[in-house]
Amino acid sequence: MQGEAATPAGPAPRGTGSGGRFGAAVATRVRIDHYSAVHLAAATARRAAEDSGLPGSLPERAAVLASELASNIAKHAQDGSVFVQPLPLCPGVEILATDRGPGIPDLEAALTDGWTTTNTLGSGLGAVRRIASEFSLRTRPGGGTLICARVFAPGAPPPPGPDLAALCLPLEGEHSCGDGWAVADAGAGRRTLVVVDGLGHGEAAEEAADTALRAFRRAPEPPLPELLSALHRALRHTRGAAVGLLRLRPDGDADHCSVGNVRAQTVGFDGVRSRTTGQPGVVGWNMPRPRVRRIPVPPGSTLVLHSDGIDPRWTHDPSPFLLRLPPPLLVASLAHGFRRGRDDATVLATGAQAPAGAPIPPGGPAPAPKRDA
Repeated sequence: MQGEAATPAGPAPRGTGSGGRFGAAVATRVRIDHYSAVHLAAATARRAAEDSGLPGSLPERAAVLASELASNIAKHAQDGSVFVQPLPLCPGVEILATDRGPGIPDLEAALTDGWTTTNTLGSGLGAVRRIASEFSLRTRPGGGTLICARVFAPGAPPPPGPDLAALCLPLEGEHSCGDGWAVADAGAGRRTLVVVDGLGHGEAAEEAADTALRAFRRAPEPPLPELLSALHRALRHTRGAAVGLLRLRPDGDADHCSVGNVRAQTVGFDGVRSRTTGQPGVVGWNMPRPRVRRIPVPPGSTLVLHSDGIDPRWTHDPSPFLLRLPPPLLVASLAHGFRRGRDDATVLATGAQAPAGAPIPPGGPAPAPKRDA
């Protein structure tokens, strides 16, 4: 279907939270296979910004960003999509654009206001970078382009901890999503992440995922085996789920505890390390005694946690381009390039926690970049 949106943009985000506990919404994917999809992308971003509580003209700004990114795909690229969702750690909206090529041969020129190759006004990527609250872009000539544009209220405090990104998508053609994820930041370098994959798909799987996420948000602080056991008790009257838990440690490493086919990896410039999957079983039915595995996380690495809706073969021979992507562009690349169409899919990525006691550079820690092209 032209301009297909895989999920409706109208309902409020699922799993919102407060007090340092956060949940996630299901993202909306707009497939850019016709120019009419540009208007759908803009309307989807506007609605997501309004649902996120962005004031004043910010919803219209989000619509302009989505329109420009979708229009750029329609004019210049192939097999492209725009993903729209609320930001996970602060009020705002995130717009991700992906395609399979041909890439941008002259990035500096493309980011200049007024530059065009199609005899249009040429607002394009230069305008996107200028009006977005945060902007990042990576392109590979002959390969494809990945763009993340975020909008949040002026003066909003930066989200705590390392950068975090996720995409949660339902089975193609479904409105219900049996996957879900959430994150809880407890301070002192302790971030806990969960990915839930309710068995099967549809409404019953969504009920299982929602049940697990509610139990996680009620008490995400216990040791991981206790937390997984609490989810097991909560899921006893559902069809059950695969659950993966990941906790960043103050020393910079991470602990992983999982049952079912939720996988964790550490991604660095030199490749994918620490590939782990869950113990056999179903949380809520026949869960084994949970075990915790410590994952070494070298500085500069990214931790990835995903359901089996993402093909694990992405780890077999990843390109240097993929290995160097920041979390928002990494999840977009995996969701666009390695998503299995016959299942719900969730992929989550977080930057590594700086080890406690790590030296601070002169002048204090560097602020997060607002422009990253």
